[in-house]
Amino acid sequence: MDGTPATPEPPAAGHLDDEDLIATPVTWYRGGTSKVFFVERAHVAGMPPDQLHRWIRAVFGSPDRRQIDGVGGADQVTSKFAILGPPSRPDADIDYAFYQVGIDSDIIATDLNCGNVSAAVALYAADRHYVVGSDGPVDVRIHNTNDGKMFYSSLGFRNGRAVRHGNFNCEGVPGTGAPIRLDFRDAAGGRTGTLLPTGNLRDRFEVPGYGAVEVSVLDIANLIAFAPAAAFGLTGNEDPVLLQNTPGLVEAVEWLRGAVAQRLGLATSPGEAKVQSPGTPFVALMSGPQDWATFGYNLPRRAEECDLTGRGFTVQAFTKAYWGTGSVCTGVAAAIAGTVVNDLVRPASVARGRYRIAHPSGTIEVEIAIGTNDAGGIEVTRAALLRTARKLMDGTVYVPRDRVIVA
Repeated sequence: MDGTPATPEPPAAGHLDDEDLIATPVTWYRGGTSKVFFVERAHVAGMPPDQLHRWIRAVFGSPDRRQIDGVGGADQVTSKFAILGPPSRPDADIDYAFYQVGIDSDIIATDLNCGNVSAAVALYAADRHYVVGSDGPVDVRIHNTNDGKMFYSSLGFRNGRAVRHGNFNCEGVPGTGAPIRLDFRDAAGGRTGTLLPTGNLRDRFEVPGYGAVEVSVLDIANLIAFAPAAAFGLTGNEDPVLLQNTPGLVEAVEWLRGAVAQRLGLATSPGEAKVQSPGTPFVALMSGPQDWATFGYNLPRRAEECDLTGRGFTVQAFTKAYWGTGSVCTGVAAAIAGTVVNDLVRPASVARGRYRIAHPSGTIEVEIAIGTNDAGGIEVTRAALLRTARKLMDGTVYVPRDRVIVA
């Protein structure tokens, strides 16, 4: 952290209640290719978890596939929420709790993190004076209370304020902005306690209709089960809407996700994982570098622009971009010989420690360095990527009291 930290700005107000509505101050940010509503912890202090979840669903307008009666945009990337507040541990600058909000379901998943949102957390910390600086890079130490792990961000300051403008293009976001660096090197084992939670570089799972599928499971920044796209009869560069509407595919990939969750003790059966572990693990269907077209724009992209191709799956849906945290986990998997990801990645990327992952909205590049710890195991010493973020709005969100307070 650069300089002496100021006391974070106090919340503008607590709950502003009247007879029919609960009014709460919120801030809306874009982080990477996601949008997120932030609320200060003091504004929801004292809410029991079930009441908090009802409030979040009412804020976003869930469950409803259009989220028409809330702020959600009927897409996973716009159905994200986080609670922020002063740090609860001395080596952090800010606490951050992430919530993935279901769209047409009651799911509020807290067993995961979002790297795109993490970039917005860093900018929020600067905007709200959780960190201060004058000129040059300022470090933000972020405590993710979802798993208790730390990760680190660095963003530029000028004249005591975070730099807003720059030439970095975060693919999937129009225009350019100031880069925000994220490093998840200390986030291994956040869900399971270890980088390789099954103890193997790869395992086999029998998927109904597809047979034995080889999977590598890694836990850093997020817990992900990596499988070859070819195992599901795919080339791996398909449009996510096409994947979502391919008969039987969502059910098969969700079954695999549930089977991994069961193996790791997160669910009692593959079917129960939808309820018992709805957000984690993610599934990534991987393939080698190849041509593809960007989602929504159908712009042609060439294989030489990437080192690996990925299609993400979480909360029963294929993603229209790629996760920030997931890209870190993917890069680490690509760097480790013997994983299914390492089999597919362009070999030159392993040598340089930089991996360009093609996804529906473009590419995302991660920088990975691994070594060996004192016990002879794999140690991740760098797991970094660049994102951009922007503050979109400050305001007050209104929720009908009867949707939150149950008599």
